[in-house]
Amino acid sequence: MNFPRLALAAVVAWLVSLGVGFVVDAYIMADIYAAHAQVFRPEASMNLLLGFGAQLLGFFAFAYMYAKGYEGTSGVQEGLRFGVLVGLLLIGFAVVWNYVVLPVSGTLGIYWIVETLLEMAFYGVVVGWLYRPRAAARRA
Repeated sequence: MNFPRLALAAVVAWLVSLGVGFVVDAYIMADIYAAHAQVFRPEASMNLLLGFGAQLLGFFAFAYMYAKGYEGTSGVQEGLRFGVLVGLLLIGFAVVWNYVVLPVSGTLGIYWIVETLLEMAFYGVVVGWLYRPRAAARRA
């Protein structure tokens, strides 16, 4: 396993996610979030540092799992497949449950599902593009 490349892939995917998250939340989903403002914490009481830190930790786990399952083919293709699987995992374990327990519309629930699947697929492509196993591991 190539730990420097793994760390690079994790950090770059996290940085990309900060930009993607900003665009999605502030522009694409802004209206639907505004319609559900009563469900969310006031911005002043959000602990964004905790959220961003946990997300960075998650990207290290994401990149590590990708590297452990790397099969030696196209990194981008493997990353896409991996990202879709992670997206489905998150949808099944968290996203749908957020819809089930929070008083939000079905529209927001569908947006969350689509957002999660597309973003995880994209982050998988980023990690797959950046991660390269060590040369000795590629020959084995």
